Amino acid sequence: MSAVDTLSLSNKENILPLSVPLASSVVALDCEMVGTGPGGRCSALGRCSIVDYHGNVLYDKYVRPCQPVTDFRTPWSGIRRHHLHNAVPFAQAQEEILAILEGKVVVGHSIYNDFEVLNMDHPSHMVRDTSTTRHLQHLAGFPHGRRSSLKLLANKLLNRRIQAGRRGHCSVEDALAALDLYKLVQGAWEQEMERRLGDEPTVHPMDHYMQDEFWPDEVLTDGL
Repeated sequence: MSAVDTLSLSNKENILPLSVPLASSVVALDCEMVGTGPGGRCSALGRCSIVDYHGNVLYDKYVRPCQPVTDFRTPWSGIRRHHLHNAVPFAQAQEEILAILEGKVVVGHSIYNDFEVLNMDHPSHMVRDTSTTRHLQHLAGFPHGRRSSLKLLANKLLNRRIQAGRRGHCSVEDALAALDLYKLVQGAWEQEMERRLGDEPTVHPMDHYMQDEFWPDEVLTDGL
């Protein structure tokens, strides 16, 4: 493994294990959702962004859902009607995204929501969800078991303001924030994953999401 493929960290507790993923094997994903059906209550993919380990944008496209959009959720999604006029059809986008994610370690925040609207599974041992890891909560000084928003973690640990203003979220910005949070605790996190895999001879792609700790909270506290 070359030095280019590893992250230099001064924190001894965050020393990268030998099995740490190569930089070329790590991507970060974020999706923005729009609403379909009565009252826009059903979430559908409206935009998807993927960045590589170095922050380069690999994919960033607006996506046209299979069903008519009844709520663009603009204050949160940042998506407006004109964005979807020439958007990529969902089936095409899904195929393109799956091709990029195949064989990759995927970083994201509350990423089960993204996988759900993409209608895909990803092997649990290749998922790094920044909303559930105790390493970030500990680094931020938050109590164990608390699930913090991406906005709060980025502000606290990266000194970065995201999801600000009235134009809604930006999926590229959010993917980059999740990626940079992952890098802060990458060594400790990968060591933990290495130990878990050593204790689990068989890893099923859905095991990660069948545990209570991975189910979404009704309300996320961002404190800002």
